Amino acid sequence: MLDRTDPLLAIRDLQAWYGESHILHGVTFDVREGEVVTLLGRNGAGKTTTLKSVMGIVGQRKGSVKFEGKELVGLASDKIARAGIAFCPEERGIFASLDVRENLMLPPEIRPGGLSLDRIFELFPNLKERLGSSQGTKLSGGEQQMLAIGRILRTGARLLLLDEPTEGLAPVIIQQIGRTIRSLKQQGFTILLVEQNFRFASTVADRYYVMEHGRIIDQFSNSELEANVDKLHDYLGV
Repeated sequence: MLDRTDPLLAIRDLQAWYGESHILHGVTFDVREGEVVTLLGRNGAGKTTTLKSVMGIVGQRKGSVKFEGKELVGLASDKIARAGIAFCPEERGIFASLDVRENLMLPPEIRPGGLSLDRIFELFPNLKERLGSSQGTKLSGGEQQMLAIGRILRTGARLLLLDEPTEGLAPVIIQQIGRTIRSLKQQGFTILLVEQNFRFASTVADRYYVMEHGRIIDQFSNSELEANVDKLHDYLGV
């Protein structure tokens, strides 16, 4: 059983490969229950690979990934998902042949506590309007992102991995995604977020880890963000 002082997700010396390419070089960090933790870094820093390594969908990984005290390295990705982790990829993974309801209902419930459709529609009213009439890929980019997030909220997963949820979206949709993440945190969800836009991240995150060349090179809390803005400009090249 997980001690209340232990992190919900504990990553130690995580290494990952795609074929012969060594992408992660000893990544170590924690995510505590109820937190929103953001991985920051330039393209190619290893942020998405870190999320995929947690889910077991990279070519090879070594090190330790513990969720609720249970080791995940060595488990198949379907068993990791059923342990209570859900992944929302940057490309969203919406099925073109399914309408909005069918996309929402596709993932199985893995444990009690998932959001009902009514609760999901409270978070994303646009989806209710599109429910039975639109194929998933005919939605706008913002609506597809809402659908991708809403779909994993049904599963009962305790830890949500969100990969670049604001990428390419209009400012009004980004604000809605931010409100949704803050609401999910208030409801007890734990979120590991990959994000390049630290201005958006600053509205939702409790803590940050900065990645470069497959390693964690810095970390700080949201209260320390202002004091680290100049460093972040250097890290992110913005």
